[in-house]
Amino acid sequence: MGAMFRSEDMALCQLFIQPEAAYLSVSELGETGAVQFRDLNSNVNYFQRKFVNEVRRCDELERKLRYIEAEVRKDGVPISDNLAELPRAPNPREIIDLEAHIEKTENEIQELSQNGMNLKSKYIELTELRHVLEKTHMFFTENQDSFLLLLYQQEEANDSITKALINEEAQNPAVSIRGRLEFVGGVINRERVPAFERMLWRISRGNVFLRQTELDKPLEDPATGNELYKTAFVAFFQGEQLKKRIKKICIGFHASLYPCPTSNTERQDMLKDVRTRLEDLNLVLSKTQDHRQRVLHNVAKELPNWSIMVRKMKAIYHTMNLFNMDVSKKCLIGECWVPIADLGTVQNGLSEGSRQCGSSIRSFLNVIHTDENPPTFNRTNKFTRGFQNLIDAYGVASYREANPALYTIITFPFLFAVMFGDAGHGLILTLFALAMILQEKKIIAQKSNNEIGNLFFGGRYIILLMGLFSIYSGLIYNDIFAKSVNIFGSSWRASYTRNDVTLNETLNLLPEEKAKHYLQYPYPLGVDPVWSLAHNKIVFQNSFKMKLSIIFGVAHMIFGVCMNLVNIKYFKKYSNLFLEFLPQLFFLILLFAYMTALMFIKWVLYNASSDQLLRRPGCAPSVLITFINMMLFKEAKVSLGCSQYMFDGQAIVQKVFFFCGIACIPVMLFGKPLYVMYTKKVRSAGKSYSNGSASQDIELQHQGLSQNGESSNEKPAAGGHGEDDSFGELMIHQAIHTIEYVLSTVSHTASYLRLWALSLAHSQLSEVLWNRLLRMGLGAEENDYVKGVLLFIFFAAWAFFTIVILVLMEGLSAFLHTLRLHWVEFMSKFYEGLGYPFQPFYFKSILDAEDDEE
Repeated sequence: MGAMFRSEDMALCQLFIQPEAAYLSVSELGETGAVQFRDLNSNVNYFQRKFVNEVRRCDELERKLRYIEAEVRKDGVPISDNLAELPRAPNPREIIDLEAHIEKTENEIQELSQNGMNLKSKYIELTELRHVLEKTHMFFTENQDSFLLLLYQQEEANDSITKALINEEAQNPAVSIRGRLEFVGGVINRERVPAFERMLWRISRGNVFLRQTELDKPLEDPATGNELYKTAFVAFFQGEQLKKRIKKICIGFHASLYPCPTSNTERQDMLKDVRTRLEDLNLVLSKTQDHRQRVLHNVAKELPNWSIMVRKMKAIYHTMNLFNMDVSKKCLIGECWVPIADLGTVQNGLSEGSRQCGSSIRSFLNVIHTDENPPTFNRTNKFTRGFQNLIDAYGVASYREANPALYTIITFPFLFAVMFGDAGHGLILTLFALAMILQEKKIIAQKSNNEIGNLFFGGRYIILLMGLFSIYSGLIYNDIFAKSVNIFGSSWRASYTRNDVTLNETLNLLPEEKAKHYLQYPYPLGVDPVWSLAHNKIVFQNSFKMKLSIIFGVAHMIFGVCMNLVNIKYFKKYSNLFLEFLPQLFFLILLFAYMTALMFIKWVLYNASSDQLLRRPGCAPSVLITFINMMLFKEAKVSLGCSQYMFDGQAIVQKVFFFCGIACIPVMLFGKPLYVMYTKKVRSAGKSYSNGSASQDIELQHQGLSQNGESSNEKPAAGGHGEDDSFGELMIHQAIHTIEYVLSTVSHTASYLRLWALSLAHSQLSEVLWNRLLRMGLGAEENDYVKGVLLFIFFAAWAFFTIVILVLMEGLSAFLHTLRLHWVEFMSKFYEGLGYPFQPFYFKSILDAEDDEE
């Protein structure tokens, strides 16, 4: 957890690498993920960089791998993505072999695909020809007479000479009216048949006789693999001009025309020949497909390794393009941010790269001094990563700033549980989180694309703690699925007789009546279960939960203000300790922490068993009214014998606290601007009397200290002010921050009342769901069988709405409100969040990001 307290200490390093060892050295650094490289060629066009050709080679290899993968997936060959260990990037000698192997595989698959496509095209042509010969056999025995009859009816009205010729030639069916009767046979897509038929009728004015029949089975498109439904047709006509038109129409409709003899004997012989050729071709296709499957199965085993190796190669060359070449062109120079704790790892990686290439000159790194703000790097594990992501979603911490994620691990699930507050619902969350944690290896291996599922899985440890804390808060509230449990026995005792209870429908069971006859003792854990039967249950819960929310809120805000002390000490901004931190802390404690102290005083001093009327609950003053009167200097109206104050000297204490709290505001408003202007004058006076001794300034800069004793490496925060700002600008800036803080103490305290509101709403909604659904099934006045069925139905409905509404919807609402309390009310007291994340050159992160994009 020490690494979570603040970000890692970073150093800017220069890498000096021999060109022949650069590839292997960068590969070793990519495996460790310990460096973030800077671009030293930002002013150079990317296409003019040194290793752009190598990047293009990697792009070409990726294109080939995409083609191979598409062919493998098209044939349904499984590709295993679960590699036991990711392969390392190939060394320069292995790259040539890898390129040759991938190119050979691509050519082989292309050749197999082309041969298979040609064979399938030939197979389809022969299949269509077979269908034409089989389906159109009957057309040649019946259609010529039908065609002549239609032609006769059409031209009968023209003239008697034409009619005589038709009657004369009708006795010889093989001869047409003006010549021999011709036909065209072929196959066309089924959806184009209606349009094809209309077009033939229009161009021939009805002088074409078309017969068609559908193919029984669909054919496979060799190019796409889709199923094609086709129809065989024969068109009878006469005349060469009409024949040319029909062929053009067939070409336009992408119909396949096949030769079909008019003689029955020739057709049968051709059909036998086609069937024989189809059998031979089918055997060749089967052998070709088997060979293709063997090749693709062998390729599928190596494809994941090839893909990862090529992607690593490309990442390495991309990174090498960020390097600069020295003047002698004998050394590559790179700059990178490195966590100081990993400097040894980086040096070992450079040494390993030089050793692998056999270079006699070792690569090395050099830590350089810089005034730039380093990136922020918080080292996390699978448990803390989710909490760190919650903080980074608001803003990445400034360099070496106190990290709120460490405290969020406890405060976030705790505040959530205060609002959720049901042990039964918390148990559901816990079981759900445990299921994800126990199956996390299996879920990670699946690499699901479900965004919502991945979101829940990423926060599995957050959900686990939220469930555990909700179980605890549910036990404190004594609330388990809207019901209370009597574990230790109630501490309440009735002082009424049996007749009093039976004769009166409603009795006021006053605590003072009980206190007179029985010894009081507090309930051991949480709320006494007798409150679930009380008519004033909501009144009690309102008061109890509202006060708890204010107490937790003020404590949370005070803790946030105290976190400023950590930053002040580390960055050595000791002026902020007296001019900002202490006034803010005193203002919050003297006013709002005092209000919470009054709640505890009221709980201790006032009770129903007190012998003094002044200490009875009826005389207890309202904490809210007392606080308002304190701010307005008003006197409260109280009953006779009661006092508006809880203890002696409270009026004086309140006045002292009020004036001291108000006095903190001018300190916050004017303190820092006056101090900055004073230090500027002292520094300018010191420079005028230093007699030009620049060596002292250089020495101070070397030590990282300015002359006012503060760190000279500190950069003004975004929106901050440098030394050249005028007093007016400083005052405006400080006035905004002061007004924001003073007003936010009021608004943020009120904002914590959401703990009370959501907790009360959740418990009441859960109780309504129980009373309106489950009790209806339990209280049904039916026989046992009908009651069992009703209970089953109502329990299913109750369980469904409990999961959907009370756990999912209410849980999401409580989660968002808890997130807001941390981002706004807590972190605004000390957290700047002006940094930028450390993004190391890490192969695993690069591969995961590319997989997410795909």
